[in-house]
Amino acid sequence: QVQLVESGGALVQPGGSLRLSCAASGFTFSSYAMSWYRQDPGKEREWVSMISLGGGVSDYAESVKGRFTISRDNAKNMVYLQMNDLTPEDTAVYFCNRDPPVQWGKGTLVTVSS
Repeated sequence: QVQLVESGGALVQPGGSLRLSCAASGFTFSSYAMSWYRQDPGKEREWVSMISLGGGVSDYAESVKGRFTISRDNAKNMVYLQMNDLTPEDTAVYFCNRDPPVQWGKGTLVTVSS
């Protein structure tokens, strides 16, 4: 079955950086675009970024454009999210999923606070 395991979340100060990782299994990874989402407690889950099958095309929510970079390694079935210049508004649980989404993993918590 599909498994998505996110990692890399942490407490970081405003202006800091983090790199999130997502390990995917149970499907042909290279056949799917992948996305990152995030969810703040009490709010709906929101889409953050996507990357195409081969990694040549990516897109970002306006709120993270210019600060976040998505990448993937099809040989390792991994997708990454490099997050720079973090702000408290980026605090959330971050999830990865294929497009279209299937069952969700547990996510990884990013807390941006001084």
